[in-house]
Amino acid sequence: MPSIHVLHENPAWLAPLAEALDRRRLPWRDWFLEGGAFDFSRPPPHGVFFSRMSASSHTRGHRYAPELTGAVLAWLERHGRRVVNGTRALDLEVSKVRQYAALEAAGLATPRTVFVAGAEGLAEAARRHFGGRPFILKPNRGGKGLGVRLFETVEALEAHLAGPDYAPPIDGVHLLQSYIRSPQALITRGEFVGGRFLYAVEVDTTGGFELCPADACAVGDAFCPADAPQRERFTIIDAIEPGLAARYEAFLAAAGIEVAGIEFIRDCEGRVYTYDVNTNSNYNPDAERRAGRSAMDRVAQFLGDELERRYPARDAAD
Repeated sequence: MPSIHVLHENPAWLAPLAEALDRRRLPWRDWFLEGGAFDFSRPPPHGVFFSRMSASSHTRGHRYAPELTGAVLAWLERHGRRVVNGTRALDLEVSKVRQYAALEAAGLATPRTVFVAGAEGLAEAARRHFGGRPFILKPNRGGKGLGVRLFETVEALEAHLAGPDYAPPIDGVHLLQSYIRSPQALITRGEFVGGRFLYAVEVDTTGGFELCPADACAVGDAFCPADAPQRERFTIIDAIEPGLAARYEAFLAAAGIEVAGIEFIRDCEGRVYTYDVNTNSNYNPDAERRAGRSAMDRVAQFLGDELERRYPARDAAD
């Protein structure tokens, strides 16, 4: 029987989607892509395939899960299977540099960024390109906001690089980025399902840049302290400017991305800078309860609709 197949490497992040699919009584299968053998010469099973591979998989001991997923997606697409967030989406998920190139090509402004291979040239690059201005250091392949740090001076960066907390990025590429000052300590994350705007979340950044919204991050991941004590960290809002939402939808369509969170910030003059596209969206359960929303339920509905469109005789055959 054709099913929904969920490709992932983190069972904790799978649970909310599994519950939503089960509530709708949709047939689905769990594809845990940390290992396995696949016969490229044989066709894959029928169904709709949803990739939830994350750029942060290496932080959970799954260093090569994105590469394996890329191979599996190529196999699925070669045989014409319906894939949600396929190879082009994965390519942008694992490289912020490629994200920024695609965003800029779509006319969406990104913060000024300098990418540096290795740690040796980081301090000199920061000195040359940012002078005495504050800047952010982040990995090219990140996820959950891990490794994102704000520095006021080059000397502070040098001390960090020489200290025990520095960890090189998994792909060897660092990003130095302009720090965008916002009138409030907030960023906004627009959530898109089926390529369409669903809702947005205002995120309080006073607790730092590790902004993973999932419940698993808040309680089960020491690297992602999403439970800021001073006020609600995640607050759902129903809308962003219609023009901005439409531009993001056009960007996602061009990039082959159907489910995503897009993060942006406004500076003190009101200019919008987009700095992250997350193709493995997680949703904050407390914020959704307060707002009476469920993005995972909408994802499950979208996947069920796609299964029905691709296999309209499925119910009759059951």
